[in-house]
Amino acid sequence: MFFKRIGQSKAPHRAVFLALSVVVPSLFLSACMSSEKDVDLSTYVEQTEPADVLYNQGLANLNAGRLQEASRKFSAVDRQHPYSEYARKSMVMGAFADYRQGNYTEAIGSAKRYLTLYPSTDDAAYAQYIIGLSYYRQIRDVTQDQKEARQTVQTMQELVTRWPDSEYVDDAKEKIRFANDQLAGKEMQIGRYYLERREYIAAVKRFRLVVETYSNTRHVEEALARLTETYYAMGLTSEAQTAAAVLGTNYPDSVWYKDSYKLLQTGGLEPRENAGSWIAKAGKLITGA
Repeated sequence: MFFKRIGQSKAPHRAVFLALSVVVPSLFLSACMSSEKDVDLSTYVEQTEPADVLYNQGLANLNAGRLQEASRKFSAVDRQHPYSEYARKSMVMGAFADYRQGNYTEAIGSAKRYLTLYPSTDDAAYAQYIIGLSYYRQIRDVTQDQKEARQTVQTMQELVTRWPDSEYVDDAKEKIRFANDQLAGKEMQIGRYYLERREYIAAVKRFRLVVETYSNTRHVEEALARLTETYYAMGLTSEAQTAAAVLGTNYPDSVWYKDSYKLLQTGGLEPRENAGSWIAKAGKLITGA
């Protein structure tokens, strides 16, 4: 009886074991299949390529006009081979690729990072130039804020000062002249606004800023004429005469000078320079546009 009960008791255990042997593997396979379906390891492990291969691929894409792909290649060099020579080169080339795509914020950020890490390298001037160009391309109409124009002047002037022998200096100076002209134009717009509303002191402040600060722009001619008009309206005839005299000395054939001369004649006056006036002193610095 004892052995018989033992024999009988084995059957249920064997059945359970067989059942589990079927269920467990199926669950394991199901889990594996689910894992393979849900997790693609290739998305987590980036294939590493030699730095020179990635960099040259970036250059090839850049030359072919595939700018987004070039950016990805240069970014991969910086990410996979940080602080290598190719990573250094890729950083500045990546900034250029971003600039070409109109991604100015990204270009400025990359170029500034480059200058922070490698301020004394041969490409530092180029990185500075990219920053300046990125600001320059964002300069807006004079009716809008001229923040980018100010940033262009600051960045390009730093390039001229720090790298005076750089191949980018001549173009940087051109960009500075344009940005300064925009800034002067903005001041003239505000000055005319105040003049129309007979807020003469505020108007003089703007026109004076153009004459003293932006004397090499095309706006200085009108600024002197507006000063003549504003001072005359204020009853400050000596200043009005001086402004007209300085205008005539620097721009004798100007329509603005002819208009200023006629305005003074309506009051029986003519251009006459007062050597002690700030206008006369500023006039010696005028170079014209």
